[in-house]
Formats: sequence, structure tokens, C-alpha cells
Amino acid sequence: MVNSEVPLCVDLDGTLIQTDLLMESALKLLYKNPLNLFRFVAWIARGKAHVKRQIAKRIHIDATCLPYNIEFLDWMRKSSKDRDLVLCTASDQLLADAVAAHVGGFQLILGSDGIHNLSGINKGLALRERFGERGFDYAGNGRKDIAVWQYARRAILVSGSKSLMGAAARVCEVECVFENKRPSLKQWARTLRLHQWIKNTLVFLPLLAGHHLFDMHDDLLALGGFLSFSLLASATYVLNDLLDLDSDRRHPRKRYRPFAAGTLPLSYGLVIAPLLGILAFYLAILVSGMFAIVLLTYLLLTLGYSFRLKRIVMLDVVILAGLYTTRIIAGTVVIQVEFSFWLLAFSMFIFLSLAMLKRYAELLVIQSGKPGESSMGGRGYGVQDLPLIQSLGSTAGYLSVLVLALYINSEASKALYRHPQVLWLLCPLLLYWISRLWIVTHRGEMHDDPVIYAVTDRISQLVLLIGASIVFLAI
Repeated sequence: MVNSEVPLCVDLDGTLIQTDLLMESALKLLYKNPLNLFRFVAWIARGKAHVKRQIAKRIHIDATCLPYNIEFLDWMRKSSKDRDLVLCTASDQLLADAVAAHVGGFQLILGSDGIHNLSGINKGLALRERFGERGFDYAGNGRKDIAVWQYARRAILVSGSKSLMGAAARVCEVECVFENKRPSLKQWARTLRLHQWIKNTLVFLPLLAGHHLFDMHDDLLALGGFLSFSLLASATYVLNDLLDLDSDRRHPRKRYRPFAAGTLPLSYGLVIAPLLGILAFYLAILVSGMFAIVLLTYLLLTLGYSFRLKRIVMLDVVILAGLYTTRIIAGTVVIQVEFSFWLLAFSMFIFLSLAMLKRYAELLVIQSGKPGESSMGGRGYGVQDLPLIQSLGSTAGYLSVLVLALYINSEASKALYRHPQVLWLLCPLLLYWISRLWIVTHRGEMHDDPVIYAVTDRISQLVLLIGASIVFLAI
């Protein structure tokens, strides 16, 4: 029988919620303005509690969207019928109050106050002073909590390891242990977007278009370029997920991404993103110095897109199309051939169409979602823009067909193909494929990434096979 006079004190980060509010709020502040990094340096000189308070004063955490530890939350609510609940956290009091107000049931909320950092031994001493030694039970999840359990009557371990359970058992009685769920390979694959690496095969396109496929040296260089782009792309996907936590949690599908759902610690992302970036540039330098410059340009465009440009209407889709085209430019640089005006023009129009198609699909999801919700958070688009986006996107797609037709009739195609007139069959094929994609999207059947949809769609695969056969016949 639980003693009703013994309160249950609950940690916040990693225990009640499956994330770290300090990391989240710091990332959010950097996302608002990267120059805030210099403020962090000044704040750190006055202590960690001061840093937490200054960040908490400048950002808003939506407590309704945080990834709560549901299993522990249910247990805590049942336990609160017999004793008082205390939220005791190293996070700033302002953030703790917001979470407590949403969860409800807490009789007392203790957090860092801008002067005192309520973590580890400081938390243990504060709880001992208020409730007495062995006068409280404490739920935590980390090594720092051992300094609290040494004064507690009982320990509740949330997502703790076996070694942590042993350490807690040496200082007090362990009442309950919740299973520690380690990140799975599937979650890592989803975080790194390994399926998105298919986009980086565009690096091989100049190799194919220039008929260099059977040059082993060029093949190896293009493979190095592909791996460099893929590693850097994964790094930027991780960074985007860390910066888009709020908007992802409001999205019907993106809320299940590992960082947004709390199944992968944010600290992992802060480590893996720079490591992947360093490895990508190391490999790029081995390929060629000029290729490394193109890769750096891609990174700067991606960072600009992540921090600011994706919030500017229409510029965001132009940047997305530019990022795809940059891969083709990189492939051209790798094998050291002349840039093809036709290939680059075709790329810009076709990928502008696909970028707009992606925005159109996302707006359709919002339109069919919560009543009263009519805009994309932080993107500047609203459901009223659907007809215009559809018109501009389909037009861009048809312009890519026009560029293809002009190329077929040019001297450039006659120099590369024995029967260039056969290539005319590509035009109706491409018209059909683009029109079908827009019809599928208009009906709400499109995946939020049209490139991945096209790769997995059987009809698109058949179109690609027929297109490849036409090119082979033309050669």
C-alpha cells in the first residue's frame, strides 16, 4: 500500500516527455536567428541556469505536441490517486509550468529559476529539504538522478539501462522499471532518409547523357560523387528534422519521425549530422576540388533553405528545383565534360514542377485535416493557393517537354544519336507521365514526396523502362 503522505516527484526531460526541452528550445531559438549563437556564449558565462532562463523567455514550447511517455504517464496518473504529484525538473520553471498546465494533476512544480540549476545533487538536496530524507519517491531516467535517489524512499526508472537500475538499487529501493527502448535500425534508416538517396542518382545523369557509361574511371568518380551527396543529404535531413520539430509534430505523417516522436534522442542528431557532413566533404575532396566546391554550394543552399528560404513563397520551390539541378552540375564536374544547356534547362523545369506538386500535395493534406486550419506552418502557403500552384506546376512540367523537343531538333542530339528522330517518342511519353502525376496528386493519392512516389509507382517504372528503350533505339 502506497503511503499517501509520500509524494511522487517526477523528472521532466526523458521521463515524463521523451525529449530534452533545453535542446529543443535552444534549437528553436537558433532556428529563429542563427546569430543567437553568440548570445549563448555570453549567457554561458553566467551559468547554465541563466542560459535556460534566457532561452525560455524568448521561445514558446507547445506542450500539447510534445512526445509524452504514454506508458509512464498512465502509471503516474493512477499513482496520483493515492499521493501528491510533484514535477521536479532541471528545465526552466517557465517551460515546466507550461507542461504541468497541459498534463494537469501536479500539486507542485519545481524548476530552474535562472539562478539555481535544479539538476543532479541540487535537485536531491532541494527535495530532501522540502520532504525530508526518504520522504519522497522519485521517477527519473539518467545518471544524474542517482544523486536524487540517494535521498529518496523509492526509485522509479523510466527508460533506464540495466547498469542504471543497478546503481539506483544500491542507494534505495526500486519500485518500478519501464523498459528502455533502444533506437532500431529502421528508425535510423528513416532518420537518415536512406530511401531518399535515390535522388542523388542524378549525379550519374551526365555520365549517361554524355555516353560515358563504359568509362570505368568516370564510373568510379561518379560513384564517389553519389556517396558524397548521399552522406551530406542525410546530414541535412537530420538537421531539418531537429529544426522542424514543432511543424513535424503537427503533421499527420511527419509526427512519427524519430526525433519528433521522441524515439531517437536529439543529442544523437547533434552528433551524427556534423559527422556525416565531415565524411561527405572528405570523400568529395578525394573526388576533386571543383566537385567539393559544388558540394559546398549545395550545402549552403540547403542551409539557406532550412533556416529561411523555405518560408518565402515560391522562392522555396525554385530553390528545391535548384538543389536537384545542382546534383546534375556536380555529375558534370565529376567527369569533366562541358555543361549541357539542354540538360540543365530540362532539369530546372521538370523539378520545379515536382517541387510545386509536393507543395500542392501538402496543402491538400491540410485542407482535409483539422477544421479551420488553412495554411502550412511557417511556409506562407494557404489552401486558397491550390489552383495557382496546380496551374504553375503543370505549366513548368509541360515546358520541360518543350525543352526536350527543342533538344531533339538541335545539332547537339544529332552529334550523339544515330537516329535522333526516334527520341520524339519521348515527348508524348513525358506528357503522359507529368499529366498523370498531377491527376494522382489532385485526387489526394500522392505521397508527400513525388520523386519517391515515382520511383515506387509501377506505372512510372514502366514509363522509365519504355523511355530507356527509346533512347537505346536512338543510339
